[in-house]
Amino acid sequence: MGLILWLVIGGVVGWLASILMRTDAQQGILLNIVVGIVGAFIGGLIFTGGSINNQPLTIYTFLVSLVGAVVLLAIVNLVRRGSVR
Repeated sequence: MGLILWLVIGGVVGWLASILMRTDAQQGILLNIVVGIVGAFIGGLIFTGGSINNQPLTIYTFLVSLVGAVVLLAIVNLVRRGSVR
């Protein structure tokens, strides 16, 4: 059940981040899930000082994941195009 929850929340976070960064037309559902999960990892590294904890799903952890996903998409846009949208 935990894996399914990771995939669903990762998909939602990745989708919202891609809408914020205006890359939604370029991504499918699989890439949204990957961006959401990797973004959650990056957000956890940024906001917890390098330690990743198994925390329950709250508004704070959702927003941390969203910020991490936006940072990931900004880095990808910077590398791909040379500028952040």
